[in-house]
Amino acid sequence: MVGANRGSVPSEGFRGSQVCSLVGITYRQLDYWARTGLLRPSITDATGSGSQRRYSYGDVLELKVIKRLLDAGLKLQQARQAVDCLRGDLGVDLSSAQLVLADSRSVLARSNGELVDLLAGGQGVFNVLPLSGVVSELEAAIVEINAAGAAAQVDRHPAAAYLASTEAAER
Repeated sequence: MVGANRGSVPSEGFRGSQVCSLVGITYRQLDYWARTGLLRPSITDATGSGSQRRYSYGDVLELKVIKRLLDAGLKLQQARQAVDCLRGDLGVDLSSAQLVLADSRSVLARSNGELVDLLAGGQGVFNVLPLSGVVSELEAAIVEINAAGAAAQVDRHPAAAYLASTEAAER
């Protein structure tokens, strides 16, 4: 389902907290979606208490699409069906795809004019959801997280950390 460049994606993937920040969901949602199989992390799945899930760029992109579908008014089960179909052998390039959403139906509008029904039933289009913005939004958010991580990793002498904490305590 991935159809975009990966920019500055860390090779070890993204931790849960980073994914939540990138996608705009809570950790509780992310955990629920992983436990129910909506999207399990493709790099490292949870193996028990204290273990960390690791998500690939493709995982984060799919989660961002799911979030966009939910924000557009689809119920979680409908979003689940649409994503399952997109994951199939449709060969969808998310950077140029558009979804046409109807009451209980979702149709993928391809650039060649072909329409692919993702869900059964319903009539009446009420929204066209361009997915091209999802890729650029995700890339921008990754750059922000990488910049914040780099700033946090600046090596400090242990004495500097001690002095900073004592100055804060004196205030």
